[in-house]
Amino acid sequence: MRRRGLLSTAWVLLRKDLLLEWRTRARLNALLVFALSTLLLFSFAVGPDTRLLERNAGGYLWLALLFASVLSLGESFRVEAENECLDGLRLAPADPRALFLAKAAGNTLLLVGLGTVLFPIMVALYSAKLAMGMGDFLLVLTLGCMSLSAPGTVYSAIANHARARDVLLPLLLFPLVVPALLAATKATSLVLQGDPMNQLGSWLGLLAGFNLMYWGLGFLLFPRVVED
Repeated sequence: MRRRGLLSTAWVLLRKDLLLEWRTRARLNALLVFALSTLLLFSFAVGPDTRLLERNAGGYLWLALLFASVLSLGESFRVEAENECLDGLRLAPADPRALFLAKAAGNTLLLVGLGTVLFPIMVALYSAKLAMGMGDFLLVLTLGCMSLSAPGTVYSAIANHARARDVLLPLLLFPLVVPALLAATKATSLVLQGDPMNQLGSWLGLLAGFNLMYWGLGFLLFPRVVED
């Protein structure tokens, strides 16, 4: 019963966040413009070297998603903080871990949607080709976005109490997600350029292990983060 209550509460909170995003679309539009600008800046910075752009397309995509994730994660608790809804959620007879699951899942869905929209733009800008299946790319994209969302949600809740939260969040998040970012970049490059040595499984395993660790830690520690 406790598990059902936890998941049902998380679903209600996730549905509320998605409904707010759909009604306003402010964060969606800001993320899309920011990520597109990042991809264009990389294209202009490298210049007309199409081979270099194609070879590094996966890295440019994940850098754009990383920078956009800071904007997305920083806004995760803005509504709750402005309207003092977080205090109401703490007083409600519900497991606070449901809030972590809802926020982390919502951020993951947002980043996966953004990455899906950016993919054809990346192909057009960098002359990239998809050597493997689209399913492989979506798997890498989902695991990579999950690895940004879980620790990012915890640190966003921590930074929400600080005055300089916009500066604190990337300082906390960036060093932590370096292994996951490297694995996602390498796996994306293999999906785009081919995997003759069958390395993709190892990088996917690293992403899965990272997600298992930090989603588990976030699930266990988030009640203390919210209470503090």
